[in-house]
Amino acid sequence: MPRKLSVRDLDLQGERVFCRVDFNVPLAGGKVGDDTRIRATLPTLRLLAERGARTVLASHLGRPGGKPNPSLSLAPVAEHAERLLERPVAFSPECVGEKAEEASRALAPGGFLLLENLRFHKEEEANDRDFSSALTRLGDVYVNDAFGTAHRAHASTVGVPSLLKPAASGLLMDAELEYLGKVLEHPESPFVAILGGAKVSDKIELIENLLPRVDVFLVGGAMAYTFLKAFLKPVGKSLVEEDRVTLAKALVQKARAAGRDFLFPVDHVVNVGGKDDAYRTTEGIEIVGDEAGVDIGPKTAETFAARIRSARMVLWNGPLGRFEVEAFSSGTRRVAEAVAASSATSIVGGGDTAAAVEKFGLAERMTHVSTGGGAALEFLSGLALPGVEILDDAR
Repeated sequence: MPRKLSVRDLDLQGERVFCRVDFNVPLAGGKVGDDTRIRATLPTLRLLAERGARTVLASHLGRPGGKPNPSLSLAPVAEHAERLLERPVAFSPECVGEKAEEASRALAPGGFLLLENLRFHKEEEANDRDFSSALTRLGDVYVNDAFGTAHRAHASTVGVPSLLKPAASGLLMDAELEYLGKVLEHPESPFVAILGGAKVSDKIELIENLLPRVDVFLVGGAMAYTFLKAFLKPVGKSLVEEDRVTLAKALVQKARAAGRDFLFPVDHVVNVGGKDDAYRTTEGIEIVGDEAGVDIGPKTAETFAARIRSARMVLWNGPLGRFEVEAFSSGTRRVAEAVAASSATSIVGGGDTAAAVEKFGLAERMTHVSTGGGAALEFLSGLALPGVEILDDAR
């Protein structure tokens, strides 16, 4: 991919910058519950302020279904962003129309305005051209710092930058493209990929795209049981994608024929009868009866950690167990600690994996933690991201 025009390359003094951000954060009691995504874009916002831009921030929040929903208003986010930035952030109760345009024109250099939830209008997700055109009247320059939405061809991610030029990436977007791009363009060997999560089907394109690059895949999480069943290992009541068993076996055989390898759990933490208060650690690989795997066991965690210690690059996408439950978090935690202690370039996919390393207090010890779960997965799978493709190439 050619390098994209960056916000660093722009002369912004006095310009109204329409900045697409990802402020899709959890709210609790009218307050922001987790501000990770807001903090991730602060470097871009501070740069815009320092360069005298008049910044109009646009984001979605939740899934309001194309109509206003007071519980999904971005007003509390404006207040929270104001505290983090330590400067005023005005709020517009509309994201299009004359009042929003007046508010954008009233901004002073270095000022900020946050628009109401874009998805209160069904035209946002439909990438409606008239809606895109209305949004362009709020800015003179376009900057996208919302990597987590870059895989969506929506009005604010594709429609606006097709009409409003120049269209550049923000600093967070730059970092995402740099580190995830390294995985595909400049992988360092030994390259270890840690794959977890629930479904093999979510990772098929990722595995196939990484096969020429990765030395060993370490597989855990619920998806491991589809692979184990493919090789006739007893998995009890563990989650299995029955329609992916044959494909899972073929993927492993293809990798091994190319000199790559897959490592699977050799022991497990299992619960019994679906009860979280009834669980045990298996001695070996077999899961029997009404037991279901909910975490990798200690032997597996140590085997995985040993591979991580010898790596020069580590990519991690998907937790290795139900880490939200303390009793089932040990495997994911021990692997996270191994990645954090490693001297390898460590790149953590977004979504649940990012949430896990945040929970364990290890995010700052990773080289890069992606903010975009679905976008990161699609990018690493070799798929084009509409919100990135539409941005101008660097001059």
